[in-house]
Amino acid sequence: MQTPAINMALLQRARAALETHRSAIAAPDRIAVIDFGLASRVPRLHLIDLERSTLRSVLVAHGRGSDPAYTGWLIRFSNTAGSDATSAGSYVTGAAYVGEHGHSMRLEGLDATNSNAQARGIVIHSAWYVNEALAVSSGKIGRSDGCFAVAPSALAAVLSHLGSGRFVYADRIGTGLRNPA
Repeated sequence: MQTPAINMALLQRARAALETHRSAIAAPDRIAVIDFGLASRVPRLHLIDLERSTLRSVLVAHGRGSDPAYTGWLIRFSNTAGSDATSAGSYVTGAAYVGEHGHSMRLEGLDATNSNAQARGIVIHSAWYVNEALAVSSGKIGRSDGCFAVAPSALAAVLSHLGSGRFVYADRIGTGLRNPA
């Protein structure tokens, strides 16, 4: 599976958001940028080490409420409880824990577009429906309830890269995106 290059406009937007939220980010050396302008079948969660200038990309699901027709493309964001949609914006990683989906990491939304992340239980976790075989065979991966779900084989690397107090930015570049509250 070929990884697309990171969208430089989205990376610029993420870096600006990192500067805006610098006081909330304990460890700004490593970040994650999620490009929801890409189809779910391609690696779109970019793990970036800003000090070493390295990049690794993995598959990540979006919420079923963001893609009601299950096309593999995120068509809307939402910050509303019960929407099962993914929220856009800046996050700071919280504690790792073991919960309903096994090893997971809490996220705190830093923007008005994702301020309900903690109350909604939006976290990073692994899921069986995120895998390369499914992406290839069906042209898309499964959908979460709004969480950033990654392949079980990628979870350890994602959690290790981020750790607590790091920056995650999720958004997309493009037009026609509905973004209700």
